[in-house]
Amino acid sequence: MTPTLKLDLGSYLREQRRAAKLSLRQLSELAGISNPYLSQIERGLKKPSAEILQQIARGLEVSAESLYVRAGILDESSPTSAPSVLAAIAADSRLTDRQRQVLVDVYRSFVDIADEPRTAPATGSARDGDVAPAPAEQSTETPKS
Repeated sequence: MTPTLKLDLGSYLREQRRAAKLSLRQLSELAGISNPYLSQIERGLKKPSAEILQQIARGLEVSAESLYVRAGILDESSPTSAPSVLAAIAADSRLTDRQRQVLVDVYRSFVDIADEPRTAPATGSARDGDVAPAPAEQSTETPKS
């Protein structure tokens, strides 16, 4: 039986923290998150946001992308541009946690849709992925000769 992603992430974080010879309290200070919250993440009780994962990655001096993969935010087989997009979202200090999560969700939904076969627009005039313009309204007036 394989461990769940949350437990896998927690175990990985604990291993990395111990390898860095850091206590839970030291890592929480380095990452700027509370000691109890970090403990809950390590035990698989909490699912951290991308921003929290980035803060933990900085504290552990590991790549944020490796934590995103462990947390299930990023697929290992994703194109190489995906980590930079997710990393940019996580790194932008102007965004709130909620805004970051929404952006990640929207990005992932577009990536998932892009992997599905596309159908041509009904009008055939719009480029793939663009919305076709609505047909012009028909005038009820009769043309004057």
